Amino acid sequence: MNILVINAGSSSLKYQLIDIANETMLLKGICDRIGMKGGSINQKTADGRQFRLEEDMPTHKEAIELVLKALVDKEAGAISSVSEIGAVGHRVLHSGEDFHSSVVIDDEVVRICEKNAELGPLHMPGNIACIKSCREVMPGVPMVAVFDTTFHSTMPPKAFMYGIPYSVYQQYKVRKYGFHGTSHKFVSEEAVKFLGAEHSRIIICHLGNGSSISAVKDGKCIDTSMGFTPLEGLIMGTRSGDIDPAAVEFMRAKLSMTPEDAVQFLNKKCGMLGISELDSDMRVLEKAIEEGNEKAALAVEAAAYRIKKYIGSFAAALGGVDAIVFTGGIGENSSYMRKLVMQDMEYLGVEFDFDENEKRAEGLHMLSKSESYVKVFVLPTNEELSIARETAQLVAADKK
Repeated sequence: MNILVINAGSSSLKYQLIDIANETMLLKGICDRIGMKGGSINQKTADGRQFRLEEDMPTHKEAIELVLKALVDKEAGAISSVSEIGAVGHRVLHSGEDFHSSVVIDDEVVRICEKNAELGPLHMPGNIACIKSCREVMPGVPMVAVFDTTFHSTMPPKAFMYGIPYSVYQQYKVRKYGFHGTSHKFVSEEAVKFLGAEHSRIIICHLGNGSSISAVKDGKCIDTSMGFTPLEGLIMGTRSGDIDPAAVEFMRAKLSMTPEDAVQFLNKKCGMLGISELDSDMRVLEKAIEEGNEKAALAVEAAAYRIKKYIGSFAAALGGVDAIVFTGGIGENSSYMRKLVMQDMEYLGVEFDFDENEKRAEGLHMLSKSESYVKVFVLPTNEELSIARETAQLVAADKK
């Protein structure tokens, strides 16, 4: 069965077509500038054929129609008919407290997603608009919502509660939710398979422009670094991560910002970009460090230090750790960041192989020495495959 995996935002739509029987990606593409002038679609098949078209897409409906056109293109498509799509898996940002796993989409699911839109105002409207458009354009094709938050729904209350009045939590659902769930789920499942142990304590470090860490015990998340929004936690590419709320109000007043401006400031102007006053791209920062840029070095060192602290706190929460896994664009590709994070971790039972860390390798790459009590390795994430797997499983179960 072919699964169409869709990750829609307010003005863009990324997609992949996956043959779930072989777990192979047939093609992937992106629609840009939905709702704006100068729209375009770019698609590339697994064997390198490309489909490119500049066309305005006033709404997500036109974007979906354009995607279906590209999928069946005679020169650069991967299927001959839309009927070859067995199901659609939608990445949806927020489940609130209503869903604890992925779910087959029906009218009630859409209604609940609309209710929870205020929890993710930047992403949820695009997610919902795309779901509605797909259901209209592809009637009869089963669809599944795979939420970015549900993997973390196994956190106990002591982990997700903030120090606020319980009545405020109850009424407005202000709590830690966590994000990057599809990545953490995929990587933790693959790590458990690799370890082959009945019981496991794993720390997943998903490091990219947006970064998060999760503590996973016996396959279930018990804590994670992101919170009510993806702003909490690590120092990221442009996000501040953990910060004293009083400092936010102080800066807001000094910089004459509105509350909305302050949130945008913390999301878009801070993090490694803010500290370095140069760039958020790890590759740019590493090059600048080589050239002696002290602020770039400080930005990366501060980010690594925050990661190290979260690893230590999550090891305490887990009661020890069996494996530390790096994934995501930075986690998979920056040996420099991994080196900074793993320095002086012997106390935790880590014997890190700094020479092996400098080597590039495809797939799972072991970075700890054979005698290391705690295994450390790189494991590439595949969020689209994770969504496709869940979609296929739910659709199959729904047909029984």
